[in-house]
Amino acid sequence: MSFRVGKLGLVLAGMALWVAPLAGQGDLISDVLHRLAGSDFSGAESELRSYKGQRGVTPEYLEALSWMAREAADMKQFTQATGYATETRKLCEQQLTKRKLDVEPHLPLALGAAYEVLAQGMAEKGQHAQAVALLRSALVRYGSTSIAPRLQKNLNLLSLVGRAAPALQAAQYLGPKPPALASLKGSPVLLFFWAHWCADCKAEVPIIARLRQEFAPAGLVVIGPTQLYGYAAQGADASPAQERVYIESVRQRYYAGLLDMPVPLSQQNFKIYGASTTPTLVVLNRAGQVELYHPGALSYDELRSALQKVVAR
Repeated sequence: MSFRVGKLGLVLAGMALWVAPLAGQGDLISDVLHRLAGSDFSGAESELRSYKGQRGVTPEYLEALSWMAREAADMKQFTQATGYATETRKLCEQQLTKRKLDVEPHLPLALGAAYEVLAQGMAEKGQHAQAVALLRSALVRYGSTSIAPRLQKNLNLLSLVGRAAPALQAAQYLGPKPPALASLKGSPVLLFFWAHWCADCKAEVPIIARLRQEFAPAGLVVIGPTQLYGYAAQGADASPAQERVYIESVRQRYYAGLLDMPVPLSQQNFKIYGASTTPTLVVLNRAGQVELYHPGALSYDELRSALQKVVAR
């Protein structure tokens, strides 16, 4: 899932779903996103100035400002993106002197995006060590909040490839019992992090099923971690037991080609791997090291190319 067209388009298409419940507070974000969809940064800035003049700096304002940073980064305008991200981070931290981060949804989205763009900007300038240090310090500070997986994702993008894959927790699972990653050395492995609500995950299933069959003679192992989100069909609240039943129904309906795929069920796996984007695809070589870490979907050709590299060794 790319930020440029795909993610912005997804946000615009789904605006009514996640903004409507906020009692009319979605107008600014909606307006800014529509401006950015047309690359109208000056118009988006005008929307922000007008809102700020009337209502001051609110969590909604900060999320809208963070979209400025994200869109500028997607357009590779990193000087501009870093400026927006720096302001977003500073204003978010001022807000945190009088409220907790996860009291409402806008502030964590804004702060997580600010750190993401700042790290991207540093990496783009070749400041890899500084970007890693920034994200690690943020994880120390915000490791117990909702933005921790997002911070870990960005840290993994910079530092996970080439390292031994972190172990998976598998005390709870669906399907066959998941093997320990350490026991799979000698085999190429694909980790497919998915969520029951994720349309892109469902679309990835036939691709993964086809590739698993294609690379079966080379010993490819596919493991599909997921987690509980606290809700089931149409966002209805669900107990852990109810959600497990719902996840199993989703597996049976949409994951038929992968029903024999072990599915560790753990929020900790998502935190360790920074799987704040679903799907997240991780390819391990025969030595158990990460060869590919990719938040978002991949086409058949893209994923096949990544698997071919580890299978051929």
